[in-house]
Amino acid sequence: MKINSAYYWGAAAKKQDFPAENWPEIILVGRSNVGKSSLINCLLRRRRLAHTSNTPGKTCLLHFYAINDSFFLVDAPGYGYARVSKEKRRQWAFLLEPYLEKRKTLLGALQLVDMRHPPIAGDEVMVRWLKSKNLPFIVIANKCDKISRGQQPRHLEMIRSRLDLVPDFPVISFSALKGQGRDEVWQYLKSWLLL
Repeated sequence: MKINSAYYWGAAAKKQDFPAENWPEIILVGRSNVGKSSLINCLLRRRRLAHTSNTPGKTCLLHFYAINDSFFLVDAPGYGYARVSKEKRRQWAFLLEPYLEKRKTLLGALQLVDMRHPPIAGDEVMVRWLKSKNLPFIVIANKCDKISRGQQPRHLEMIRSRLDLVPDFPVISFSALKGQGRDEVWQYLKSWLLL
């Protein structure tokens, strides 16, 4: 996919901050520090468009990235970080649930997991929710460069099992560092966006 333009549209702390529902949107969901910002930068071949942080739980807003003036990638707050207060988690849920439930322009989701570790409870809850809403999604097993190629199939099988996915469900090995899986992710995005 040729990226002619990519820019940070802005952040939303509440429904009133969301952009008008003129363009299709694809949301990235996953635990804190799983690499959603790095994935955005890799997909768009931009080094610092999405800000990465080593501090888990830092993204607490919905961040909208406008691509080719035709669709948005949406970076959701990460979940599952123990040091985040219960009040902050409630705020995230208050922001995310209306978006996921009622956003008419939401076409699909990229569910990120860390290939090195078993999915956490938050991953399992999110996948169950995506299935219940019949929202198209794929699972991206990020940070695959940290695991040898010989060990990756075992880790992918563990992810499928924990998330209760059928054998042929798309789980993509991804490395933002090496670009592995980038083209495969774009194939799904283009099919959702009808590009």
